[in-house]
Amino acid sequence: MKDQELESDTATVLPSTLPPSTTESLPSHKVCNSASKEEATSNPGTACDVSEVLSRQLEDILNTYCVDEQQEGVVDTEVTDRGLKETPRNGDPESLVQDVNGEKIEPRASEDSRAINEAERDAKRIPDKKKAKGLGKEITLLMQTLNTLSTPEEKLAALCKKYAELLEEHRTSQKQMRILQKKQTQLIQEKDQLRNEHSKAILARSKLESLCRELQRHNRTLKEEGVQRAREEEEKRKEVTSHFQVTLNDIQSQMEQHNERNAKLRQENVELADRLKKLIEQYELREEHIDKVFKHKDLQQQLVDAKLQQAQEMLKEVEERHQREKDFLLKEAVESQRMCELMKQQETHLKQQLALYTEKFEEFQNTLSKSNEVFTTFKQEMEKMTKKIKKLEKETTMYRSRWESSNKALLVMAEEKTLRDKEQEALQSKIQKLEKLCRALQTERNDLNKKVQELCKSLEAPPDPLALQEESTSCTELTEEENAGLSSSVVCGAVEDAQSSPVFPNAAAE
Repeated sequence: MKDQELESDTATVLPSTLPPSTTESLPSHKVCNSASKEEATSNPGTACDVSEVLSRQLEDILNTYCVDEQQEGVVDTEVTDRGLKETPRNGDPESLVQDVNGEKIEPRASEDSRAINEAERDAKRIPDKKKAKGLGKEITLLMQTLNTLSTPEEKLAALCKKYAELLEEHRTSQKQMRILQKKQTQLIQEKDQLRNEHSKAILARSKLESLCRELQRHNRTLKEEGVQRAREEEEKRKEVTSHFQVTLNDIQSQMEQHNERNAKLRQENVELADRLKKLIEQYELREEHIDKVFKHKDLQQQLVDAKLQQAQEMLKEVEERHQREKDFLLKEAVESQRMCELMKQQETHLKQQLALYTEKFEEFQNTLSKSNEVFTTFKQEMEKMTKKIKKLEKETTMYRSRWESSNKALLVMAEEKTLRDKEQEALQSKIQKLEKLCRALQTERNDLNKKVQELCKSLEAPPDPLALQEESTSCTELTEEENAGLSSSVVCGAVEDAQSSPVFPNAAAE
């Protein structure tokens, strides 16, 4: 399942197999049709990446409609010169046919030109009427001024002044008229440019609408894939939790078994302590039974060795189980880390796509600032893509948390292993201490036997029988007191060692 998912993810991430020459030459809808045909002819396992196709279509639109300003200026001047020089068939200056990216667009018909001519005529009539009224007023004022003058020379001088003023006004009006004519030509050129841009915007809008529809379809497919992946991940999570619960139950059962064994071993330790006390009492009372006691002690030592071997075998089994669990957890950690890296790669790829979309969107917004409705739809699609990226980020955080939990479990198992190693070392040290105590007891026993033999040799001279009896009783009392002191010191040392060392699960083997 995981291999199939990885193959599907890589197939979606890989770019489509369309050559760049065909995509640049064809329009957007033709590119999509050719891509779909190539997908049908190619292998059924490798599907074309829809997002790459859409991005290429958007690049085609930008390349076709977002031309450099210099080229646009040259084209617009050529179009305006043709419109001014050439007289079309219908008699209108704007009935030219323009070709934008291989698609012919006819400008507005003769009705627009007629309406413009009528508006210009009305605009000319209004200032003519105003001029007539102004001339009537000026004539009346001039006649009044001439009537005020008495001599004809003064009247002629006044007329000359008036003529000079009118001549200057006429020159200024001619200059203004030339400036206005230039402005009129510029406005006509701008009007043609705006019409061309409007036609381009209409074409771009239609193509962007088709792109938006394809994006909506792509988003629907992506949503369905996300739902399927979420279901698969939920099933995997349930399987992992069930497996983890089973392992926890096994560990709890093992811990209970260890506790029961520890209780049994403690009881055996208590019994051994009682037996040691009895042996010490027998040693004080009867020196003749020392050999039998040592034989019994040898038997006990054999039992302890057998129990120690059993405990070591149990420890080996526990260590093997621990190693198996550790290997399993390491494999899970490696798999989770690999999944996390794959999700990170997908996240970076999506972020790069998002950055490309944002840059292209900004360029398109600068060129088509007046088509706000198209950009609002595109912004909505971008918001959907950001939501998708947020969902992917949440999935990456979930995988990271799983990876951290597996690492924590590994650390806990490592700590348990160190604790068990320490317990084993403590048991071995205690066994060594017991061996040293046994050797010390044997040396003390030999020393005491030598002292008894020396006393007996010293008493071999023929003294009185009463004195011999008293000395023998005193010797026996001294030996008993010394043995009691030694046994009490040995018992106290053993008790102190037991109190100082903590009771571990396998400490009863002592």
